[in-house]
Amino acid sequence: MKDTDDISSAAVPLRWVGPVRITGNVVDDSVDIPLATYESPLWPSVGRGARISTLTERGVVATLVDDRMTRSILLEADDAYAAHTAVETLKSQFPQLQEVAAGSSRFARLIDLHHQITGNLLFLRFEFTTGDASGHNMVTLACDHLMNHILATRPGLRYVSISGNYCTDKKATAVNGILGRGKNVVTELLIPRDIVERRLHTTARQVVELNIRKNLIGTLLAGGIRSANAHYANMLLAFYLATGQDAANIVEGSQGITHAEDRAGDLYFSCTLPNLIVGTIGNGKDLGFVDENLTRLGCRQDRDPGDNARRLAVIAAAAVLCGELSLMAAQTNSGELMRAHTQFERSTASNGVQP
Repeated sequence: MKDTDDISSAAVPLRWVGPVRITGNVVDDSVDIPLATYESPLWPSVGRGARISTLTERGVVATLVDDRMTRSILLEADDAYAAHTAVETLKSQFPQLQEVAAGSSRFARLIDLHHQITGNLLFLRFEFTTGDASGHNMVTLACDHLMNHILATRPGLRYVSISGNYCTDKKATAVNGILGRGKNVVTELLIPRDIVERRLHTTARQVVELNIRKNLIGTLLAGGIRSANAHYANMLLAFYLATGQDAANIVEGSQGITHAEDRAGDLYFSCTLPNLIVGTIGNGKDLGFVDENLTRLGCRQDRDPGDNARRLAVIAAAAVLCGELSLMAAQTNSGELMRAHTQFERSTASNGVQP
């Protein structure tokens, strides 16, 4: 047996779809989008949404609302009062904590602190900006420094774990959507009535009603956590694999809300994604195909730290809206979804798809 297994040369099939027209506070551009997936109908589905974006006045309007990465540490105190006292002291010394965190990295910047006390357990949730990195390792290293500082300066506290699950990484929780983890992006598209009917073969009213009954009520009945959408995970996984992201982050990334309105026959369609965890530097980003894809996406340019990663997050969010819109429109028509899967999956199996 070898000490290490050879890396397989197998590749997930990848295609570029688009262009998608994107405007907003980060991107004003028309962009092709790489999607790596075995679910071949995803390509034409996202492609249909992309075409719609080019037919509207402003395209997909993407607003980046927030940007932060988090790590929560877990400490044990003598009792709840000692934990509470420690928190009050740490808050009063926040600038000093920022200096400690800055000493761990050129790019980690501590921007906020939240806490929970359960019995004598103290959960401290530190929040950082991390430049163009997604920031998993960067914030963990910063929290190592912070924990050492806290334990050295605050009596009555003891180490339990560098991660207390109040972060929260790769788990479906409410805290990320409430406090923020990753890039928070809201995408919007206003589609004129004639385009809705001619290109999507539906009406604004039908999409709105389906969104309420399926995404909102259906998800409520299923016990969804801060999530009301049809299939954000499909687009995110395909985009994450194509751009070298940690694919497990689709767990929290796919927690988002689809909102639709009938505006006198025009369709207002929106996707809110509060937990997009992406980066343009770091582990996996030096792979040849990843570097090529990031370059083609315009995410390898000489910009201020963090701007390339924010551009990438906005493009990911636009891809999600395109795929979500197309699927929701299809599901307003009985049988359309299955016909598309039958047509595209059978044609892919017979003709082959090149990575």
